[in-house]
Amino acid sequence: MEVAALLTSAGINIAVCVTLFSIYSVLRKQPSNFTVYFGRRVASKRSKNVNFCLERFVPTPSWILKAWETTEDEILAIGGLDAVVFVRILVFSLRVFSIAAAVCLFLVLPVNYHGKDRLHKDIPLESMDVFTIANVQQHSEWLWAHCLALYVITFSACSLLFFEYKSIANLRTLHIIGAPPSPSLFTILVRSVPWSPEESYCETVKKFFSSYHASTYLSHQIIYKCGTVQKMKDDAEHVFRVLKDGTMENTSKPIFTHCCSCGGNANSFQMINIERNSALESTTNTSSDLDMRKKECAAAFVFFKSRYAALLASKILQSSNPMLWVTDIAPEPQDVYWSNICIPYRQLWIRKIATLIASIAFMLVFLLPVTFVQGLTQLDKLQKMFPFLTEILKSKMVNQVVTGYLPSLILVLFLFAVPPMMMLFSSLEGCISRSGRKKSACYKVLYFLIWNVFFVNVFTGSVISQLSVFSSVADLPVQLAKAVPSQATFFTTYIFTSGWASLGCEIMQIYPLLCNFIQRLLKLNDDSQNGTQNFPYHTEVPRILLFGFLGFTNAILAPIMLPFLIIYFFLAYLVYRNQFLNVYVAKYDSGGQYWPIVHNTTVFSLIFAQIIALGVFGVKHSPVASGFTFPLVVGTFLFHQYCRQRFLPSFKSNSAQTAIDMDRRDEESGKLREIHQHLHSAYCQYGLLHDPDLPRCFSHCDPDEEDAQFSPQRSLKGKEILKKEKSGSFHRTSSTKAVVLGGM
Repeated sequence: MEVAALLTSAGINIAVCVTLFSIYSVLRKQPSNFTVYFGRRVASKRSKNVNFCLERFVPTPSWILKAWETTEDEILAIGGLDAVVFVRILVFSLRVFSIAAAVCLFLVLPVNYHGKDRLHKDIPLESMDVFTIANVQQHSEWLWAHCLALYVITFSACSLLFFEYKSIANLRTLHIIGAPPSPSLFTILVRSVPWSPEESYCETVKKFFSSYHASTYLSHQIIYKCGTVQKMKDDAEHVFRVLKDGTMENTSKPIFTHCCSCGGNANSFQMINIERNSALESTTNTSSDLDMRKKECAAAFVFFKSRYAALLASKILQSSNPMLWVTDIAPEPQDVYWSNICIPYRQLWIRKIATLIASIAFMLVFLLPVTFVQGLTQLDKLQKMFPFLTEILKSKMVNQVVTGYLPSLILVLFLFAVPPMMMLFSSLEGCISRSGRKKSACYKVLYFLIWNVFFVNVFTGSVISQLSVFSSVADLPVQLAKAVPSQATFFTTYIFTSGWASLGCEIMQIYPLLCNFIQRLLKLNDDSQNGTQNFPYHTEVPRILLFGFLGFTNAILAPIMLPFLIIYFFLAYLVYRNQFLNVYVAKYDSGGQYWPIVHNTTVFSLIFAQIIALGVFGVKHSPVASGFTFPLVVGTFLFHQYCRQRFLPSFKSNSAQTAIDMDRRDEESGKLREIHQHLHSAYCQYGLLHDPDLPRCFSHCDPDEEDAQFSPQRSLKGKEILKKEKSGSFHRTSSTKAVVLGGM
């Protein structure tokens, strides 16, 4: 494929991005009914007497400057630690690929371009193969340049990874210490409570923790069955009771007759009804208690008097049977995924295996559209399959669009179905928190993208079509060395279609806008989320990591990709900072749990790029370069193991030192009693708050108090801070946390 086709696809994406950015700038200057869903702003009605003004259609850079000038503390106050980690991912990518571009464009690219003695054409007419390592001759002495560039990229990436990992780990600790007291630090989630025919789960939990954690146990909140199916059953039972009670009232109406002896009205049936109602009430209370016992789950939130006691109870084995009394640190109240807590603990391993099999099956089914997309990149096969397109494909412009831009566009459209499907699999997997579900979906989407976008496209596009199959696993680096450079054009155009264009769609919020338009068209009022939405980490983090994977694997093979990648990361840095400031509401925070995913993926990308380089140097018959590359693989793996031992435990659990220091500080300030009182109303199930028959097991849930204490103040206060004039240094303000009630 020629460079002109690549420039054509780049021009199309630039036009799309400029158009969408211009529309966004216009709407920011003059909001209208079109922006009803845009951000969290309420759409203002445009006056009918507004005169035409050309200045309104000129893009304004004000939102870009505001996004650029926003500090990390402001991002932390508005979007939480997850937002800071996401911005750090973009900053890390910009830094490492800027270094890679500086080395590869000035050292590797000239070597690739002049690798063979050939008559060069004008650069727009050159084939992309000229700029790849495939153009370097065998036994070339210039392959040391590629090995040196690989060393520079690896050392810079590992150094930046280490400092970022250390910085984010410290920031996570400071965030936990400086944030308002979180109920989750005093609470553990107990599952697989043993069933007893003599007493309820509530009584069993109280007896167990009062006996074995008597000095630190405070209270507990039993969890009841919830969800759509359970709600339908409860509604059916309620309707049955209403009909039954109504029938009894109709059959026992009092009869009023005149009493001749006393001259009054006889009402003997009224006395009978009072006695019957008292007996019915006692019977109803007994049956209500039995019904409540049926609704109880074998799970509960147990509250402790200190953070250290809760941390200790969550880590130790509670009984000799590890399948009973399973404990974990509880999620934040707004982060709880209520419908999954009632899943029996013994089913979780079956669910994980089932979702794994379903994910693999979905990946295999997705081979069909990927194979079709790769067929579009090979013009000769396309003409054989569709002979009637021969005349149309003779046009140079059509040929460039069909073989260069269209395959990536079709693949991106098919990939839109992947995140919702992976989110469904993560829900069925049994995650107890919304952040955990999103993190699990992030892993699944990332694996799916790397497999289908990279491996399947490489194999179907080059290896299978040219070599059928490779003989053994040992030949895999050699086959990848031959196949990856030939797919550089496809990967570059994929960055355009899935990267540049997606930023325009992100800034315009096209999908939410269409949903809002359909709701207004059908006159559907959906106020469940009050027009707010949470940031889709499970889609955006895998996309950025996939681009990083493509950048590392193609850095020394096809360096021409790196400038387009840097432009994407720079635009993404501005766009996503603006989205955190103006669009998304942080309803819950995982505490920076996405950075270990970034670290693991980056190390995997580096090692995979080094393995491909070993294959390339073997194909080019350069034993010296191969010998110097092998120690690089071992060193990168040892670096990864060191970081896992040094930083990963702090992301999995809080330290006892931090918990004890925070407990002492609250005890000295006298806030510990207030925190204990607040724990009783922290965890409430929305679907059960309005049930008058529900017994409150050691906790009282007041909906008004709950909404007052756990409203989305973190993001709203952050936005108020940005409206104030900046004077001196920015001081973080403590704010209450948002709660998500129900099974959203």
